[in-house]
Amino acid sequence: MNILYLLVPLSLILVFAIGGVFWWALNHRQFDELDQAGQSIIDDEHG
Repeated sequence: MNILYLLVPLSLILVFAIGGVFWWALNHRQFDELDQAGQSIIDDEHG
């Protein structure tokens, strides 16, 4: 039972850290144009 006093706050910190990283990625447009890199391989303009 005493371990819950450590694990619950630790898991909340982890959830907020992951949420913060995800929010940062959304605000810095990390998920825009995900198909562009894959499409550039198919559209070989140098050949």
